Amino acid sequence: MPTALIVIDVQNDFCPGGALAVPEGDAVVQPINRLMEQVDAVVLTQDWHPAGHSSFASSHADRLPYDMIEMDYGPQVLWPDHCIQGSDGAAFHADLRADADMIIRKGFRAGIDSYSAFFENDQTTPTGLDGYLRTRGIDRLIVAGLATDFCVHYSAVDAAGLGYDVSVDLEACRGIDLDGSLDQALRTMVEKGVTLRGT
Repeated sequence: MPTALIVIDVQNDFCPGGALAVPEGDAVVQPINRLMEQVDAVVLTQDWHPAGHSSFASSHADRLPYDMIEMDYGPQVLWPDHCIQGSDGAAFHADLRADADMIIRKGFRAGIDSYSAFFENDQTTPTGLDGYLRTRGIDRLIVAGLATDFCVHYSAVDAAGLGYDVSVDLEACRGIDLDGSLDQALRTMVEKGVTLRGT
């Protein structure tokens, strides 16, 4: 069964020293590089925000990072400014193998955030990844990267909902864990039919 590795947002801003650093975010790089040897295709996703993106706390008066607001498409966490298009923070970690078959950029529309590799946060606007995988005949996915409880979680759940055989390699992921979000994400992934590896 053809298998693709979906590598989520292993970018400088999500690694130690970055604007939205995930604890031990750089620890995923070598496990991901090893996983690349075991699959038929590799897709990298890249958070790619314009300056002043609507998900940035700095775009909202009297709001702080990690506040929750209601957007047209539902609840949205407000983040520190991160992964701004063309910035060093948006670049992939220097040690990550970049010889991918495809790079999906997400979050580039100013008015809507995009956690999942498959859909923007309105859950209807597609990124094009599903079509690419289907034309390649790929039906098994391994998901890894940053952060377990946000972009990895949403990508894995969406993939399962689209009918893929999905596993998440937890050795190759790290989470943010906002108010218990990590445990909740792990439970939700299992409930939606995602296999968790490395637990």
